[in-house]
Amino acid sequence: MSAANSKATITAETRTRAEACGLEPPRDPCVLVLFGATGDLAGRKVVPSLCDLLGHGGLPEPFVLMGVGRSEHSAESFREHLREAVAEHKPDALKHWDELAPRVLYRRVDNDNDGDFKALADALDTLDREQRLGGNRIFYLAVPPTAYADLAASLGRAGLAAQTGDSEGWSRLVVEKPFGHDLASARALDAALHEHFGEDQIFRIDHYLAKETVQNVLSLRFANALFEPVWNRRYIRSVTVTAAESIGVGHRAGYYDRFGVLRDMFQNHMMQLLALCAMEPPSLYEADRIRDEKNKVYRALRPFPTERIEQHLVLGQYAPGTLDGELVPGYLDEEGVDPESLTPTFAAMRVYVDNWRWQGVPFCLVSGKRLAAKRTEIVIHFHEVPHSMFRSVFGEHIASNRLVLGIQPGEAVTLTFQAKAPGSRMCLRPVTMEFDYAAGFDAPALEAYEKVLLDVMLGDQTLFWRQDGVELCWGFLTPILMGCDCPEQAERLLLYKAGTWGPREAQRLMEPDS
Repeated sequence: MSAANSKATITAETRTRAEACGLEPPRDPCVLVLFGATGDLAGRKVVPSLCDLLGHGGLPEPFVLMGVGRSEHSAESFREHLREAVAEHKPDALKHWDELAPRVLYRRVDNDNDGDFKALADALDTLDREQRLGGNRIFYLAVPPTAYADLAASLGRAGLAAQTGDSEGWSRLVVEKPFGHDLASARALDAALHEHFGEDQIFRIDHYLAKETVQNVLSLRFANALFEPVWNRRYIRSVTVTAAESIGVGHRAGYYDRFGVLRDMFQNHMMQLLALCAMEPPSLYEADRIRDEKNKVYRALRPFPTERIEQHLVLGQYAPGTLDGELVPGYLDEEGVDPESLTPTFAAMRVYVDNWRWQGVPFCLVSGKRLAAKRTEIVIHFHEVPHSMFRSVFGEHIASNRLVLGIQPGEAVTLTFQAKAPGSRMCLRPVTMEFDYAAGFDAPALEAYEKVLLDVMLGDQTLFWRQDGVELCWGFLTPILMGCDCPEQAERLLLYKAGTWGPREAQRLMEPDS
């Protein structure tokens, strides 16, 4: 497993581009050890993102990608496998493949064989000496969640979790969601990871947080005197957070049928979006201070009224329907799904944050698959004006202002307000001011996984989960799961046609006074 040809030079041009767009390239050389290197996540997200990062000047020098898997591969056959994966999932990234390929190595490791992990440790030591990597290692677990604990233990027993200080190199562990399937399993997983790795070494990914427009929520709120003074119960009537997907379960059917929409979306993505909307301003833009403020939101969540669960939660499952003019199957007809499955693919949930800022303001969280369109957005509904001097002209009701924070696919901020319509009569019309997030910015923006990988190399945990936050969210969600996931609760699972916006009953949760 020679690394003689794995070194490549980042050009001055790519360094210049990185500096021009404000990208902070990592200064520490490192090796990224990618477990599950021949799997779907590696080929679909991780490797294409590394190609693009290289093109943006976002990889350190030197940098090595070592794929680890059970399959037999030479370095050459593994590189060809990855090249084909990049071509399939992100063809544009291929233009950087030839620069990344010499840095790519492969090693076969049996996850149950401690001898293989000891040999991996020896190989990494050799690579450190040859490439002058400084002992800096990232272990990325792109594997099923059931393998996290065993892999972390094997790495620890091989001495690969040890780090003796910044001058002697660092070791970081990257895990994907889900972090357990309830509170008890989340705590058990955490105990297993912490047996060998410290909290500062563990990076729990939530790629939603790495989206540019999600990060923009904090900038919008806390860098503008226009918004922060009215960001409270006195002026805001309700908040709706939507993460709608038009796709079905696809290749994730085996995983999804065990977890469902609440575990897949609400325990992580939806809770993070809620926290960004509701959190107090941290004193500094630092990882732990930001996560401290998010955790205050989770602690302030009103306990879910499980005895009246149907008044605050609507669950659905998609049936056959039409999407973009084509017939699509229902969830029970998807390959890999139990034909009698009661797994929800849609949820609308109304929650309250019991603190001074938000007391009485409903937050409606909505997410589902096979909906009418792909759309992730946060909508701030302001109160109507307290008194209308126009009642003799328009009546008592004047539509309230709305602020829409578009996350995907429309990356924009829009503010809707009332203005006089042109003409001799006094007539109101709703008008919209819009900020297009990408307008006027020519430099390439990092996609979510590119940002995630960059932050791991930089050691910046701002956009990653901390264990206490994971447990707080599971603590809130687990009673709901116990109240609605049992087969005898099948009457609570409402069918909706694919290509619609979910069960009609969900609309009432979005009405603040319902």
